[in-house]
Amino acid sequence: MNDLKGEDVLKDLVKFNTVKDKENKEIIDYLENTLKKYGFVTDYKEKYLIMHIGNDCKLGFLGHTDTVEYVTGWETNPLELTRVDNKLYGLGSCDMKGGIAAILEAIAKADWNKSKYGMKVYFSYDEEISFSGIKEIIKLEQEFPEVLIIGEATNNEFVVGSKGLLEYEIEFNGKEVHSSIPDKGVSANLNAVKFLIELQTFYDNDIKKIEEPRYEIPYTTMNIGLINGGSAINSVSPYCRVCFDFRIADSKHIEMIKSKINELSEKYNCKQKILNELNSFINEIDFIEDIKTANYITEASFIKNKNVQKIILGPGPINGHEINEYITIESFEKTVKQYLDLINKMCM
Repeated sequence: MNDLKGEDVLKDLVKFNTVKDKENKEIIDYLENTLKKYGFVTDYKEKYLIMHIGNDCKLGFLGHTDTVEYVTGWETNPLELTRVDNKLYGLGSCDMKGGIAAILEAIAKADWNKSKYGMKVYFSYDEEISFSGIKEIIKLEQEFPEVLIIGEATNNEFVVGSKGLLEYEIEFNGKEVHSSIPDKGVSANLNAVKFLIELQTFYDNDIKKIEEPRYEIPYTTMNIGLINGGSAINSVSPYCRVCFDFRIADSKHIEMIKSKINELSEKYNCKQKILNELNSFINEIDFIEDIKTANYITEASFIKNKNVQKIILGPGPINGHEINEYITIESFEKTVKQYLDLINKMCM
């Protein structure tokens, strides 16, 4: 008998302050205890949770329990789910406690006595900052189910692809002298500028022109996010740090970019560090006709098993990381139905 209501679960989940995983233990305990009522067995439990039901698991669900920090400006208490007309407001309601609540309600509605195949669930932590949770799960889990649903907000669209990511930190060292005698020093800032101009020219001529039309922005993008250098306006800069990223439309671009950065690093005598390197992916899934892709990164990008079909699917609208974050009741209910349909298709 299904006595679990997703909106009540979401209300409970929002109460947990999981900013920077503050109440990680409490929310993981809650999820474990709830799933045990429906026959799920715990495989691993630390700061993350892995559970399953049945054998030969064909389907899996993945969600992260942490949220971003909340700032002033909320019209409701961010740690209390508030229903206003057809909207459910609360921190993480969209990103992504709404998806987790929908997973639990769908599980509760499924008739597991009729199941032919099993199912697994994965709940991670630290998705908003460093992706530590999914990295730990991947080290532990050698094989994922053949279809894995990532419950991020998509406004009920089936997203089957995501751009990759290549993030760099570059450090330039110079020689500091007074700005009145710059030729006797070495400007780290100037070398950083020259480096970036050459990199931008390479990007414009060799990378950006190669299109992948299945993405909304149909090419690899480049962004210079951070530049920190120098000690004073009247001194030649002894140090400069630059951070930039590429959102990769075609994974072959990664080696092209790395090769160019190796060349420039040698030319400008700077130190390079790759912060993140993830391939792009687009899954071909026979029961999904309308292909949608994402320009952003989710935990799906870290799962590199070629035999795993990854689908990003969750409620909406998509407004995570915003003040007065919310999802609509209609979208939440549709998500529950979509998840239940997938359970029935893959497990029953």
